[in-house]
Amino acid sequence: MKNIAIIPARGGSKRIPEKNIQLFGGLPLLVHSIQYAVVNSAIIDAVYVSTDDPAIKEIALAYGAKVIDRPDHLSGDLEPTITALQHVLGNIGFEVENVILLQTTNPLRPPNLLKDCVEKFQNEKVDSLFTVTQNYQKFGKITSDTFVPFNYEIGQRSQDLEPLYFENGLLYITKAKSILENKIITENAFPYLVNHIFAHVDIDTKEDMEYAAFLYQKFTTPNY
Repeated sequence: MKNIAIIPARGGSKRIPEKNIQLFGGLPLLVHSIQYAVVNSAIIDAVYVSTDDPAIKEIALAYGAKVIDRPDHLSGDLEPTITALQHVLGNIGFEVENVILLQTTNPLRPPNLLKDCVEKFQNEKVDSLFTVTQNYQKFGKITSDTFVPFNYEIGQRSQDLEPLYFENGLLYITKAKSILENKIITENAFPYLVNHIFAHVDIDTKEDMEYAAFLYQKFTTPNY
């Protein structure tokens, strides 16, 4: 197969217990990423959910994904995403060319995002692509009770800031061979710019969930 989607969805979650199966927009949270992948079947040949949780597995299968059972030693709080992806690639029984990583914590994605990203990925002939968003805030750190600006000088207008960008987590595309070499974002990765309100949704806390739910209701057309 050429492209597969992998959705990591372990059971453990500290800030929002059972986060991946909490209802969001009337569906378990991880279902939004599954449906996004399924609807993009012209690009994605198969959808895999990597999980250690029986409830997540049952839901994933019910909504059309295949499931790879993730062992406990790859499911801890500190375990990096790369090992889950490598485990899937090592257990599906065939080789693939590209992996599209979809995170459950980013349930809202702009229309045509995947199509546009795949087109850019192919045209640029890179080993990976990931989505970024421009930052318009003034950052600094506090040292000895003193605020030290990081990306600006005191008094500088925000519109004059040097552009900085953050990794928004909406999606990643990586060649399978690079993942097996322990890289999701490679040295030649293309940063695909997404300046969209959905790029500011990354669910980690209850407040994040409430903000995402507000946007979901406001933009009634599903992102997929």
